[in-house]
Amino acid sequence: MNAAEFCASGGGAGYAPAAPGTFGSILGLAIGALLLHLGHGPLLAGIVVASALGVWAVWAVGGQADPGWIVIDEVAGQMIAMLALPRLSFIGVILALALFRLFDIWKPGPVGWADKKHDAVGVMADDWIAGGLAFGVLVLLRLVHLP
Repeated sequence: MNAAEFCASGGGAGYAPAAPGTFGSILGLAIGALLLHLGHGPLLAGIVVASALGVWAVWAVGGQADPGWIVIDEVAGQMIAMLALPRLSFIGVILALALFRLFDIWKPGPVGWADKKHDAVGVMADDWIAGGLAFGVLVLLRLVHLP
């Protein structure tokens, strides 16, 4: 496995025998939790790094589509959802994971549009948008004091 494949597969998480996208999201959740523990600045920096590495890695492996083993997009998208959390909490983390996976699998509106772009940015963008939608729902839930 070369460096691009290692990055694109989330260190191999994308080669899980079933549900590689969920494994990638859980990896994003773990990395995001470690970074959020340090603050929102480190989490934002992690998103930028994962996104830049993701675009490069997907391009380097010739990602014209989004094969299941490429999960760096889920890592970045999951961390975007976590930006809405004021701090680590069990409920917040579970909601961030559930909402991100819901939007990533369902692909409503702009998520589906980005998913149809067959290039490295398109592979990443549907998950950035899914993460943004999950972020928005989490912010709304915070406004009514749920998580």
